[in-house]
Amino acid sequence: MPIIIHEKIRIGVSACNAGARVRWNRAGWDRIAPLNREMTSFVWTPVCPEVMSGLGVPRDPVRISGGNGRDFWKAAARMKNRSGEDVTEQVRSGCRDCLEALKRAGVEAFVFMEGSPSCGVYRTTLKNKRLGNPPGVFGAMLLEEDLFLIPALDLESPIKWWDWRRRLHAFCWLKRLQIDGKEQLYTAWHHLKFICQEVDRQEAQAIGARLAGLPKRFSPQSAEQWKSATLRLLRRPSTFARITSVMLKHWAHYRKHFNPEARDITAPVRELSKYKFVEELLSMEKRAVTESYDFEGAPVLFRDKR
Repeated sequence: MPIIIHEKIRIGVSACNAGARVRWNRAGWDRIAPLNREMTSFVWTPVCPEVMSGLGVPRDPVRISGGNGRDFWKAAARMKNRSGEDVTEQVRSGCRDCLEALKRAGVEAFVFMEGSPSCGVYRTTLKNKRLGNPPGVFGAMLLEEDLFLIPALDLESPIKWWDWRRRLHAFCWLKRLQIDGKEQLYTAWHHLKFICQEVDRQEAQAIGARLAGLPKRFSPQSAEQWKSATLRLLRRPSTFARITSVMLKHWAHYRKHFNPEARDITAPVRELSKYKFVEELLSMEKRAVTESYDFEGAPVLFRDKR
């Protein structure tokens, strides 16, 4: 049986990617709406640290001076705008207000704006290079909170969004799981090991070995360490090459052992367009629910209670 969750995952999002024109130059994009019906499977909380700082729209663009976002929170770096004005204290307040809003909303993931000196995580410039001493000031806070982080541009890619979404479901299910014994650990790993192996086989093998090496007597501390390592791995993206290779094996296994007559599902091969490729994966997800088949490519699925 696949794992089905019914509670909608709450996702924070940089407001400029949720249709709000709050960038320094009044720019904004709605990258959530194109998800269509799937958009309603989540609860979204848009925030903008720079607007909450009181910097206004439009405004001078800001930059981190003297370090990165982590240095900013250690008082070793400052935030300045194009005119040279120091806006450090305003930005501190705005970031804290946004984080408090996300906590009140109960978010478990965040869609961040890469390239922003505030919301950027791995890049804090708008050029296609990892420059600018990442993470940004708000991005540094997000990393400290251990949220599941998704680059906003990946919402526009069908295959990247499918990959993020399936790992997000697995991440939230495991994060919420109350582990009271070793049997629960073994069961959780049984469900998640294939997707973990796809992301990083070597790291997944290390996690499996750590599970096998746990003391005979159940230890909540050891269980929590294993759980944290698995959650960290689930936050890492796969690649299109790995996805196509592994999904073809899942498809062949399903056809051979469960439903040889399911000829309406095309083999998920790289020659398909990425839209068609994702359609076939979604068909596998639907069959997992209707036929009680454990589709290991997406081990945790969301279905509305209705």
